[in-house]
Amino acid sequence: DPLALVRALNGLAVVFKYTGRFDDAEALYVRALALLEASGGGEAADAASLHHNLGGLAHARGDHASAEASARKAVAIRERVAGPDHTDTAADRAALAAILDGLGRVEEAEELLRAALEIFDRVLGSEHYEVAVTLGNLATILQRRGELDEAENLHRRALAIRERLQGAHHPELAVPVSNLATTLLAAGRATEAEPLARRALALAEAALLPSHPNLDVLRQNLAATLHRDRGTACCDGDPAVRNARRRDRGKAPRAGAAEPSRAPRVRLPDPQSAP
Repeated sequence: DPLALVRALNGLAVVFKYTGRFDDAEALYVRALALLEASGGGEAADAASLHHNLGGLAHARGDHASAEASARKAVAIRERVAGPDHTDTAADRAALAAILDGLGRVEEAEELLRAALEIFDRVLGSEHYEVAVTLGNLATILQRRGELDEAENLHRRALAIRERLQGAHHPELAVPVSNLATTLLAAGRATEAEPLARRALALAEAALLPSHPNLDVLRQNLAATLHRDRGTACCDGDPAVRNARRRDRGKAPRAGAAEPSRAPRVRLPDPQSAP
């Protein structure tokens, strides 16, 4: 069954992507998409999901130009299959928004996020995972714009939803916890930011391969928080600070990282049904 193989390849690719095996994930996504297209499913919802996942992988690598092409392909297929107001279409648009944010096209990204949030909130309810991720991505835009109070409020609301849905120790919380920490740091509240920065790093270290790029970013952010809170001398013995200084000497803390609208799709949806 070609479709069963496509779904198995996609599921394994999701695991590889999540743990930092990006080359292996890409090879499986590309193989799955080729199988799907060969079986006549290149314009089905399954294909949209694979393009969505390829865009998310490129986004994780920092290759925003390639990510945009895949994300736009996902949106185009999904609009034809599910319609412009479907939650799956909104999810693909929100994933595109995170990529556009990385490309510096902030106004376009914000417009897509706010439109997606309206659909998610109306159809899925205010406590849904998609609502939380979209709120967090909006907050990162507001943070960089200097609207720190509103950014903090949205980050806290998003994190509270994620904790209720996923539990306080889920490794996916590393990004939203870190984003809240960097917002507090930007507001001059380093003492409040430090435990959050430590928590984000601990969550990621428990689940990711040591080579995963997110770990370097989280160590860098913790080092910046400690330096701001206590000064340089008192932080020299902290292993996270030493690692960050070796790898990221001279870099500023990341102001906030956008997430893809949803976790990569392990189960590809049927055209008529939500995942």
